[in-house]
Amino acid sequence: MSHAIPPGASRRLYNEDLAPAEHRTWGFYSLFAMWMSDIHSLGGYTFAAGLFALGLGAWQVFLALVAGIVIVFFLMNCSGYAGQKTGVPYPVLARISFGTFGANLPALLRALVAIAWYGIQTWLASRAVIIIALKIWPELAVLTENNFLGESTLGWLAFVLMWALQLLLLRNGMETIRRFQDWAGPAVWAVMGVLVVYILIHAGWKISVELPGGQAQWGVAHAFFAAVALTVTYFSTLMLNFCDFSRFAPSRKAVRTANLWGLPVNFIAFSVVSVVVTAGTFQVYGEHIYDPVEIVGRIDNIWALLLGAVTFAVATLGINVVANFVSPAYDLANAWPSRIDFKRGGLISAMIALVITPWNLFNSPVVINLFLGGLGALLGPLFGIIMVDYYVLRKQHVLVRDLFREEGYYTYTGGWNQKAVISFLVSAVPAVVFALVPVFGAISAFSWFIGSILAAVVHYFISRHDRSLAESITAAVADDTAEPGGTETHIPQAR
Repeated sequence: MSHAIPPGASRRLYNEDLAPAEHRTWGFYSLFAMWMSDIHSLGGYTFAAGLFALGLGAWQVFLALVAGIVIVFFLMNCSGYAGQKTGVPYPVLARISFGTFGANLPALLRALVAIAWYGIQTWLASRAVIIIALKIWPELAVLTENNFLGESTLGWLAFVLMWALQLLLLRNGMETIRRFQDWAGPAVWAVMGVLVVYILIHAGWKISVELPGGQAQWGVAHAFFAAVALTVTYFSTLMLNFCDFSRFAPSRKAVRTANLWGLPVNFIAFSVVSVVVTAGTFQVYGEHIYDPVEIVGRIDNIWALLLGAVTFAVATLGINVVANFVSPAYDLANAWPSRIDFKRGGLISAMIALVITPWNLFNSPVVINLFLGGLGALLGPLFGIIMVDYYVLRKQHVLVRDLFREEGYYTYTGGWNQKAVISFLVSAVPAVVFALVPVFGAISAFSWFIGSILAAVVHYFISRHDRSLAESITAAVADDTAEPGGTETHIPQAR
């Protein structure tokens, strides 16, 4: 933490982890593998099958998935391109619109969501460890009979094991994470391939992909668009901080190509496979099993059981690292750059995730629906403000070095852009109300879109005539003109 900082930069805003990326090692494959790790999870496995509960048929679910993931692809490119061009992580990118210190508002809101889910996903991964342990050592069942803070001794041991394994990814920061993602995502695909063949063979290659579902309460058309909206919302957390990864990409083309193969292609393929396996379990076991770990647990072969359980534990760790570990590590570093770097931010996040006993959060409908649901509804307004500010108001012209200065174009008033805060508050209230209040159940699935669009519109109209905005654009254009380099690979430096 004692490294020299560039001239003009403030220790309250700068450290090496927050600075523009210099080593662009996340090429097409690493970003593609990152998406595989994010999608190949227990949540990703059950997502498509869950859409049948809206009252849709197989083809309607498929078309909704396609429409939703195409929207995600374009929106994710927006976040990815911004990170690739500026080279900075999400909390620093947020300084452009919210101010050098005001960026802590969107950063810490994102961190709260991530840390809670980090603990929950770690606990879910520990369930696979328990299956393995009891299969190998049945006598350990005695350790499941007690209860301490809501979990058994074996549950605590499994949770701490998975918790500790994730901390190993801190050893070399983002580089270790990249290497982990490079093999974790493809490994899950390999096991899923074996699982689908196993189920199809035992089902006699005859299955019906029409899974049991509910009734379309407000009509099929509403259910279809709700499914599209839910698909987009599923990725809403990473739409904010995908720049944490794309900042290390060598070019826009690498980001775009990885997103194309990792999102529309990979997501649709994995969703189809998950639905086929779930449908096949009815033929094989007489019931629809939505948990792949349970399916593997029913295979009467110890090696298949071990392989499957280990793989799905790795899959859960994969999405946890991508969606819930990297973000708070940067977000907490942004709050106190002189004392907290990426590794310390990650360690603090992990410690908080440990002490909140995440199984109690997961088993509480109030926490899941109100606390995490309410926080999730706030992510749409944040996305709308940051993206409209960067692409529409500034047209991608940013003076990167001023993001690390206490007196610069992004200082606004005491480091806070009051217009961004107003835009957020105006849009956050209806977004949360629509997401949580039962009387608005018909539009609750669309709360992310409502919050995002409303925030973008409000922020645009109250900010478009700012003199400071015009001055910062002029300075950024002059700076870009003065420095040679193509738009695809130029890496702005904080200087």
